[in-house]
Amino acid sequence: MKRVVMVGVSHHTAPVEVRERLAFGHESDAPGAADLCRERRLTEAVILSTCNRSEVYAVAQNADGEESLREWYAAFHRLPHDDLQSWTYTRTGQDAVRHLYRVASGLDSMLLGEAEILGQVRDAYKAAVEQKTTGPVLNRLFQGSLEAGKRVRTQTDIGARPMSVAFAGVKLAERVFGKLRGHRALLIGAGAVAEQVADHMRNRGLRELLVANRTAERGDELARRFGGRAVSWPEIEATMGGPEIVVSSVSGQDRVITRAMVERVMRARGNRELFLVDLGVPRNVEPSVRELYNVYLYDLDDLGGIVEQNKKARQDEIPRAEAIVSEQVAKFQMWMASSEIIDLVLALREKVRHEREQILEEHLNQMAGLTPDGRRKAVKQLQALIDRILQEPAMDWEESQLLRGDAPELRAVREIIGVAGEKL
Repeated sequence: MKRVVMVGVSHHTAPVEVRERLAFGHESDAPGAADLCRERRLTEAVILSTCNRSEVYAVAQNADGEESLREWYAAFHRLPHDDLQSWTYTRTGQDAVRHLYRVASGLDSMLLGEAEILGQVRDAYKAAVEQKTTGPVLNRLFQGSLEAGKRVRTQTDIGARPMSVAFAGVKLAERVFGKLRGHRALLIGAGAVAEQVADHMRNRGLRELLVANRTAERGDELARRFGGRAVSWPEIEATMGGPEIVVSSVSGQDRVITRAMVERVMRARGNRELFLVDLGVPRNVEPSVRELYNVYLYDLDDLGGIVEQNKKARQDEIPRAEAIVSEQVAKFQMWMASSEIIDLVLALREKVRHEREQILEEHLNQMAGLTPDGRRKAVKQLQALIDRILQEPAMDWEESQLLRGDAPELRAVREIIGVAGEKL
């Protein structure tokens, strides 16, 4: 029987220094990793990688699918399997379905109801579809997760006054400086998170917004749109001598800002205080920078106070959101069970067809006096009898409680009728 399995790491189970080691940091990772999953007897795969989580969803045909996925996850990140036990989590069946639906709804996010996650789930699913690593189960699963996320945002206030990592980073800067009006900021990166940071900062009346990006055209476009000024990538260190605030959100494995760089910058600015917000995973700023005098470095794990404020403001909406998730999970489970019943009926028909061929071969050849027309009639009558015998159980299964929940009864039925090992 097909089962949904997943393995992952998130802000719930690992600090940022671990998450960055387990991130799928490059655009080429997702299709390559999904191909590897398929080679390990996992017929479908989708990778969801964000600043706070790295998860792989797959479909297993065999009981060892969960273990196979865990082994692949460790091998992909070049880490011993045992080293991952304390950081990663696994889910199977209905638990995996519920987990994804809660993720898409913003219920599992560091910032409850965050605005970004639904789009990230959509992008992960789209990438897998383009790479042809999904099939009927994950297509249905991810489409259902997007529906769950949309319903939670439109039917509850979980998404009211949308919260995001970018907004939390700006709020953190306000806690340090008070109002940001009159201050200068350097934004490193020009992706989706950086764009949101620029939008929030523009609304706070910054004196100057500088933007640096590896791709100059993208940095220029972002700077123009938000009334800032673009600087070239090699100019980052020289530019840091002016702004009080530096926010970095860049993908890639290399540190954008090193301790040696900040030491030189601080000498150039006469040790005036420097506020750094690192929103990258892997982290963009060398962690030891926080040891320097008058340098204040914050990363994703330092957003705790803002996280708690955000959660308290939306706490009352959680039961309504969870009820929507449960409803969507039940819809998927019913579809999954219905699909399994169809497979079960097909497997039973194939088994009976094979038995019919054996019976015909054993007995009709012994009836030497049977004409060709008589043989055709005998075959037709035998098939009609088989169809009549199969019709009633098929209808009973479709109407029974097997369509509810995880349907473990289906496994028992397969074993009883001798098609437990059928792969359809």
